[in-house]
Amino acid sequence: MNDNLEVGDFVLCTVDRIVGTIVFVKIDLDRKEVEGSIVMSEVAPGRIRNIRDYVVPKKKIVCKVLRISAQGNIDLSLRRVTQKEKKEVLEQAQQEKNYIGILKGILKEKADEAINKISKEKNVFLFLEDAKSNPEKLERIIGKENSKKILDILNTQKKKKRIIKREIHLSSIKPDGMTLIKKILGIFKGINIKYLSAGRYNLEIESDNLKTADKNMKKIIEDIEKESKRAGVEFAVK
Repeated sequence: MNDNLEVGDFVLCTVDRIVGTIVFVKIDLDRKEVEGSIVMSEVAPGRIRNIRDYVVPKKKIVCKVLRISAQGNIDLSLRRVTQKEKKEVLEQAQQEKNYIGILKGILKEKADEAINKISKEKNVFLFLEDAKSNPEKLERIIGKENSKKILDILNTQKKKKRIIKREIHLSSIKPDGMTLIKKILGIFKGINIKYLSAGRYNLEIESDNLKTADKNMKKIIEDIEKESKRAGVEFAVK
């Protein structure tokens, strides 16, 4: 199993081949290629007359990780990726190229060695994003002077904020049902909660990083579900 991939991740892939009703792709992961597969039903919703209307060899696509087996087989979905999620992944991939370019510009002939060391931990984009607030790991790899030069460049770049939204339903027939619901939602910090209509609430998390925001949202929804069960409140996610 690949430690750098988790179920629910969105990944940039290159279509490798189509065998029957299965699409095999190469996942661009930390400067390495890992194979994944997409079954016909996960290519697009509804009936597919010609699979090549959606995927052709060498085409770049963004997929969602559905399952990772103990043997390392990676099952993916193309149809479960929204346009917004696709855009986020493509933007991050472009940003990673930009970050690699900055490393090469500062480190010159030593860049490849540094990039290989960084890639053993995580992709260059996430590593350098983390280094903005915790530069120690970067300093150990390229030294304090070069680290400062690179972080000075990165910190002058404006970073677009990402917003993750989810709708949940909370309801109760208890006399103090609304009080219970307000108490449950009041527990959680760092998230915007908007009342939509009877029993419907919109959750929003804003972050510089899509993957981090998505993980935080999943954790909060799991915690809301637990608190709801404990309080006897009906819970559902749209």
